[in-house]
Amino acid sequence: MSKRKLNRLVTEKWVNGWDDPRLMTLAGLRRRGVTATAINAFIRGIGITRSDNSMIRLDRLEYHIREELNRTAACTMVVLHPLKVVITNLESVIDLDAKKWPDAQTDDASSFYKVPFTNVVYIERSDFRVKDSKDYYGLAPGKSVLLRYAFPIKCKEVIYGEDNESVVEIRAEYDPSKKTKPKLADLNPHSKEVIPEALSVASLSSAAVGDRFQFERLGYFVVDPDSTPEKLVFN
Repeated sequence: MSKRKLNRLVTEKWVNGWDDPRLMTLAGLRRRGVTATAINAFIRGIGITRSDNSMIRLDRLEYHIREELNRTAACTMVVLHPLKVVITNLESVIDLDAKKWPDAQTDDASSFYKVPFTNVVYIERSDFRVKDSKDYYGLAPGKSVLLRYAFPIKCKEVIYGEDNESVVEIRAEYDPSKKTKPKLADLNPHSKEVIPEALSVASLSSAAVGDRFQFERLGYFVVDPDSTPEKLVFN
């Protein structure tokens, strides 16, 4: 996108300034959590050309960003659109070992962190369907799925809201008998989405501005400068 068009987006307030995370400016990339190391690696990788009409594919930049963040952004768990699941036959709390890094070695204790597994968990709403299908691997009534780092659960009951349509809660049982696939898993007017109902593990409360994380099954996120001690903001 040309500077003229970028300037129009900023001056007409389609975006929140030159450091808006949706823009491909250096300030925007920085606020999105992209490091100088990743950008420098990208520049070294493309080299120098005298051609006036050469174009560099965006996925080359994204490759270097992933390579850098895979080494520096710790994994954590976040649910953007939470759906409550009550496991009716699980009584005690179990501490699970979750990976900090995608390539964590099982013999390296420092590469894992503890996640308490209780009888109340939250999954993404998109990971549940009232009507199941053959090509769907998420949770559905009467179906078992394997929770990440945890155990298989089977949906036993669906609780609906006052409108009798929206699902507000799932009742499930621990189901050790079945092994299943481990998956619960142009201007865009919706490019900026604020999700105040998102939930995370408690350890994220100590995150500082600029800290980078991998939200498992979601992507890379960074603590935004708009964050406060009471309310963290992630891009």
